[in-house]
Amino acid sequence: MAQEELIDELAKLLAKKAKKPEDLIGKGGMLSQLFGKTLQSMMEAELTESLGYEKHQKTDSHQKNSRNGSYEKTIETSDGAVTIEVPRDREGEYEPQVLPKYQRKTNELEAKIVAMYGRGMSTRDISLMIEEMYGATLSAGAISQITNKLMPEIEEWQNRPLPAVYPMLYLDAIYIHLRVDGQSKARAVYTMLGITTEGMKEVLGVWVSGESEGANYWLTVLSEVQSRGVKDILIASVDGLTGFKEAITAVFPQTIVQRCVVHQIRNTLKYVSWKDRKEFMADLKGVYQAVTRKEAEKALVGLREKWGTRYAIAIRSWENNWAELSVYFDYPKEIARLIYTTNSIESFYRQMRKVVKTKGTYPDEHAIQKQLYLAVMNTSKKWTMPIKDWAQILNQLMIRFEGRICLPN
Repeated sequence: MAQEELIDELAKLLAKKAKKPEDLIGKGGMLSQLFGKTLQSMMEAELTESLGYEKHQKTDSHQKNSRNGSYEKTIETSDGAVTIEVPRDREGEYEPQVLPKYQRKTNELEAKIVAMYGRGMSTRDISLMIEEMYGATLSAGAISQITNKLMPEIEEWQNRPLPAVYPMLYLDAIYIHLRVDGQSKARAVYTMLGITTEGMKEVLGVWVSGESEGANYWLTVLSEVQSRGVKDILIASVDGLTGFKEAITAVFPQTIVQRCVVHQIRNTLKYVSWKDRKEFMADLKGVYQAVTRKEAEKALVGLREKWGTRYAIAIRSWENNWAELSVYFDYPKEIARLIYTTNSIESFYRQMRKVVKTKGTYPDEHAIQKQLYLAVMNTSKKWTMPIKDWAQILNQLMIRFEGRICLPN
């Protein structure tokens, strides 16, 4: 019988027995049972070929090897766990080729679903895609069950040990909507992106917090990474959150804190009218693009003299936060370009936003964790090379922070 005819015949038989879709797919469905029985038959055929005789066939008494019953093995499929009987031989020479010894997942379908989920596809779109590819419909619940298999992996990643020292660390947050008590509410998602002593980017973790970004929660996050092995952070680049510096130095008292200049510029422009922005920004560039701190401070005085009457709040913010905004002037340009802004983490967030923008409101925190974990894994695959000029930067850091960087053997 041709393959197409066989499939048609099998489909007709299954259709006669199935009263509803759940009879075919899902845990204990006929498709999962059929899959298990098919695997067993394939392994029986393998053993027959290995031994040289059929099951129940009489053999020569001098036959060296023979069948020796079977053992149970549970494997995970897209339709749930399936227990199969794996045949074995007396001499232990047979090893199934269709299902290697330590393989417990037939995860082609799961891998496809997880990949689609990781790219931001909705469960509805995934269901439609699976129907097009396989001719079977998976419910949103079934897709959630498949992606939930990631949770132990996510927990292990989120709690993994971390290096003792990060030369640089970027801290920031984005907002995602979560359904709480039937209502859509904004939740802050905190992310730490570090630069290792090898010059490689590494996401330390992703944390889902309460309704707003706060220094108190950052204190909790920083304490957590400390408990995972981080003993020192040389320079931290942060946004303009009030109390951020205090939260960092409470856990890592030696850390130098650089306030993100780009965040500061954005906040400043909120207080400047559209008609003056172009001219105001031209003068402001003289501050943050100055070659030296002395030149920058001179330009800041000029900014106040020209615009102080109209935009006192905007300029006062620069003056009040100048100590943290101007840290990068103390370092060579190779280091300054890395720390004066959190753009390194902003580019990472742009990738995450591409993934989450199609979701709207997430049903629970697990859904957020799964989505962002996959976004981290997909993005970090591209981080295969150290930061540009890292060897030179590392040498400068080792001089500036003598005795605080321990290179791996």
